[in-house]
Amino acid sequence: MATATYPPPPPYYRLYKNYAQDPQSAPEPPPPIEGTYICFGGSYTTSDALPSLEEQGVRQLYSKGPNIDFKKELRSLNGELQLHVLELADILIERPSQYARRVEEISTVFKNLHHLLNSLRPHQARATLIHILELQIERRKQAVEDIKRYAHFLMFFLMSLTTILDPSTIFVGMFCNLHGLQNPRDSSFLLVVPEVT
Repeated sequence: MATATYPPPPPYYRLYKNYAQDPQSAPEPPPPIEGTYICFGGSYTTSDALPSLEEQGVRQLYSKGPNIDFKKELRSLNGELQLHVLELADILIERPSQYARRVEEISTVFKNLHHLLNSLRPHQARATLIHILELQIERRKQAVEDIKRYAHFLMFFLMSLTTILDPSTIFVGMFCNLHGLQNPRDSSFLLVVPEVT
């Protein structure tokens, strides 16, 4: 097979040579792939369902059914994996020629663990999305509270400036009495600017 650093483009571009004059002359795009397809030597499918262990040719070690106790099964598989690793170490010391069966059993346990964890991915994605949305809601609530706080401060500040510029206005006192604020015309009034964070 010949290789080149900069190979020529595929010959499909010749199908579009009259596209500028007649856009209808170009061929239709290929239909989307459905079912199984082969890419770089591997077989893939367009369905998003997680294939079962039996479909992959692996013996299932945990209980079957829709109501699986994931925590219990993962702990059980983890304990089984530790036992198989210890047995493998024992066999490698005493009977090194019989290690292949133990390695195959360890591989089966790992595949079962991997499949069980993959079946939890939809739950993990849903929980992550809920957490992100809750954080966004909290941030927006905090932003609204900050805007209200600064609007309240600015209203109070503008009222105090109005009082300083025109002490004869009665609207400031009426507004303060209406909203339960301190009247800036009182002798005890002190304008404190809050620190902006």
